[in-house]
Amino acid sequence: MATVLPQKSGTYTFASQPRAVPQRKKYRDPLQVQQQQQTGAVPYGNIMYDRRIVRGNTYAQHTLPATAQPDPIEIQRQQEVRRRKIAAKRAKDQLRPRSPDPVEGRKHIDVQTELYLEELSDRVEEADIECQTDAFLDRPPTPLFVPAKTGMDVATQIYEGDLFDFDIEVKPILEVLVGKTVEQALLEVMEEEELANLNAQQRAFEELRNAELVETQRLEEQERRHREEKERRMKQQREVLKKEKETTEKIGARAFAQSYLADLIPSVFGTLSDNGYFYDPVERDVENGFLPWIMEEVEKVIGKSVLGRTMLDAIIRDVVKARAAEYFKLEESQRDAERIAAAAQVLLNEQLKEEGAAAPTEGAVPAEGGPETAQEDVGDGEESRPETAPADGATADEDPEEDGDE
Repeated sequence: MATVLPQKSGTYTFASQPRAVPQRKKYRDPLQVQQQQQTGAVPYGNIMYDRRIVRGNTYAQHTLPATAQPDPIEIQRQQEVRRRKIAAKRAKDQLRPRSPDPVEGRKHIDVQTELYLEELSDRVEEADIECQTDAFLDRPPTPLFVPAKTGMDVATQIYEGDLFDFDIEVKPILEVLVGKTVEQALLEVMEEEELANLNAQQRAFEELRNAELVETQRLEEQERRHREEKERRMKQQREVLKKEKETTEKIGARAFAQSYLADLIPSVFGTLSDNGYFYDPVERDVENGFLPWIMEEVEKVIGKSVLGRTMLDAIIRDVVKARAAEYFKLEESQRDAERIAAAAQVLLNEQLKEEGAAAPTEGAVPAEGGPETAQEDVGDGEESRPETAPADGATADEDPEEDGDE
């Protein structure tokens, strides 16, 4: 089945004018429901029977685009369906029961009579109008059904006393009333006697039940005492058996301990004696008291001796260092003098060479204090130089104990 997609033009807006909510009936109209069932226009229904629901597979459904030309036969069919709906609605409105016509000079107006009003989101122009409604008119009672008259009317004249005699007619009625009264009184008396018998039987039953309840309680109490006495006796017997068992175990343990310890005491004393637990108090006092004291005193004396030797070694070391420093200074001063003398000799030799080159060779006489004399002087100076002291490093490496021995 092909369908045509509607063309959307702009945004949808609600433009309905505000109006009063119509009055809703509380009950359904049977005539209206019957007409709806006959015409098929039921306000409710099941989608299983709705003709607008497509049955079967919808994948093969052909949907025409919005630009396609609609089928004129389909348009005509839709118009015919719409026309039928309008006609059915118009007929339904005509068949609906209406209120009676207004009296002369008045007219019907839709008035809001419900308790709850519909709240409007958009503020519209409104005006206040007052009106007076008539009281509700009661529906006239339905007239009784009177079938049409058939046949002929016949009249009969009956005079007073022809059909009713009070004395004769009232006697059976009176007998019935008196009999019923007497019977009711007898029934009430019997009922009272039966209630009295029931009360007496109930009292006897309650007394019997109370006696049986007391006897039951007495038997229960007796059974409870017997049970408690039985449990107490059993508990006492269990305690006696437990004590007998404990006594037997203690006696057996004592006998086993005596037999086990008979040979253990001598061996224990022998082992303790071998390990030194049995000792001479004088010897122990000497070992624990005198010997440690004498060792402490000896250590003190040795410590004092070591301290004295250490101090002496320190003093000797300081003296040796001081002398080594003086010897080093003296050696430095001698080295400086030797360097000065060597520099002077070099200058003197240079001067002598210059003078010898300038003077004639034949008449040259070696001057006193020439190079040989200078060398001899230098040699004599070297021989007369005292021995230098050893360096600080050699002095520091010497053992202080050896210094002390020297």
